[in-house]
Amino acid sequence: MLATGLGVAGVAIGQAVRDAAVCAEAEGFGRQQLDNARSIVAAGRDAGLPARDQTIAVMTALGESSLQNIDYGDWETSGVTNPDGSRTTSIGLFQQQDGWGTREQRLDPYTAASLFYRAMVEKVPEPERSATAPTEVAHRVQINRDPTHYAPYWPLAERIVAVLDDQTVVDTCL
Repeated sequence: MLATGLGVAGVAIGQAVRDAAVCAEAEGFGRQQLDNARSIVAAGRDAGLPARDQTIAVMTALGESSLQNIDYGDWETSGVTNPDGSRTTSIGLFQQQDGWGTREQRLDPYTAASLFYRAMVEKVPEPERSATAPTEVAHRVQINRDPTHYAPYWPLAERIVAVLDDQTVVDTCL
């Protein structure tokens, strides 16, 4: 009986250590940011896209909004304009402009992610997408001024997607 109890306790301690390690990967992000990442991943899965594409989308949202669903964009914060000089209208996780969809669509995390995936598949089709650097894929979809803008976010996006793969751990992190 004692051996069984110790075995169960050992499993529980091992699980707690593993959970703590995984939670550390999500450190610095609030529940809402992780929920936004979860929506991005879910939209990719529902579209039948692989984990790499889901990670590219999370990387892009990290680079655009730090996974925050913000209702304003670069014009309001720093006067950034489009290449033609017009005001930007970017909002949401991906800082999508009016041409991406309605305000409601761009502010709904799942729908905004779906719009991103649709554009990604169109602008960088397979097998080219798999052979292209993640930051270049994101750049070709988002048309950022700096093609390497998203590169620093790739390792973090990989960790976030890995955390989200274990849903029970995500719920214990916050």
